[in-house]
Amino acid sequence: MKPQTITFDEKLKDYQVVGVSMATIEGDCISKTDCFGILEIGTNRRVDHESIFHACSISKYFTSMLVMTLSEQGILDIDRNINEYLSSWKVPMNSFGFITLRHLLSHHSGIVDPEGSFHELIPMFETPSIIEILEGKTPYCNIPIEVKYKPGSKFSYSDAGFCVIQLVIEDVMGKPFEEVMEEYLFMPLQLNNSTFQLPPSKDQFSCGHTKGGGLVKEKYPIYPFPAASGLWTTPTDVALLVIELMKAYKGESNQFSKNSAKELVVPQFGKEWMGLGVFRDTHEKGLEVSSLGWGVGFQCMLVAFPNEEAGLVIMTNTDTGVHQLKGLIGEVYRAYYQ
Repeated sequence: MKPQTITFDEKLKDYQVVGVSMATIEGDCISKTDCFGILEIGTNRRVDHESIFHACSISKYFTSMLVMTLSEQGILDIDRNINEYLSSWKVPMNSFGFITLRHLLSHHSGIVDPEGSFHELIPMFETPSIIEILEGKTPYCNIPIEVKYKPGSKFSYSDAGFCVIQLVIEDVMGKPFEEVMEEYLFMPLQLNNSTFQLPPSKDQFSCGHTKGGGLVKEKYPIYPFPAASGLWTTPTDVALLVIELMKAYKGESNQFSKNSAKELVVPQFGKEWMGLGVFRDTHEKGLEVSSLGWGVGFQCMLVAFPNEEAGLVIMTNTDTGVHQLKGLIGEVYRAYYQ
């Protein structure tokens, strides 16, 4: 690893990033945390290791781990027709066949997000229910969700698919998704700085910023579909969940089985780069597992090498307008692993 080659104060200026927080994983533990910059432009609120950032689509990694936990306990079967679980809404009948949690987790369900859908909360509207979103009755998704092609045949990245996963969990468990996540993941793993709710006092929370350092309009963007994009957390909490996956991969976790860990990271539907809720790659370090988050005012990335017992979580409070790997996050990643 070569992180010392990066002068972060200079790089924040070069890439126009307001703040960054990182957690480094070595030997199945957090070996280091690094924090630079501020939480809100124009203030002296410095980033520290307990600063909470918006995780954006890294939420999907947490949701996938929750699904595998419920699967291990016999509550869910990832290869069962999800309409057998759903009671408050059903996937519309179609000629392509039924869809499963495996299809949804790997973005192979045949569900296609309508163009311009699944954006941040609009303050003038009330927070919609997941059913209203799936029925196309909200500005977040104004077309009813349906299966567009044969499940398993094609990849299509889908926030709607994770809304369906959320509804499956809520219908089966009989409680809100956030409560299930708290009970089955946050509490057992002591992820004490992870939440889907913004508290009245946000001193610990980072604002979102645009390239150039401007605050985003609502400061703390909210996405009204928690399982897909609603998580607020720290790099440390993300790293703890990554470590638990790597422990399970070796059969050393008290939370997840080795079989579940292997299932999560094996190629799905013939796509070598797709696991269950995570992306995968193979190179000289062996298997690489990753998840990316990109939303209004924030960008982040997690990467793990289970065979090397190593990983890295990087969270920033700026949308730079370019893919993570073309910005500061990419430079940090390459300094560590290339």
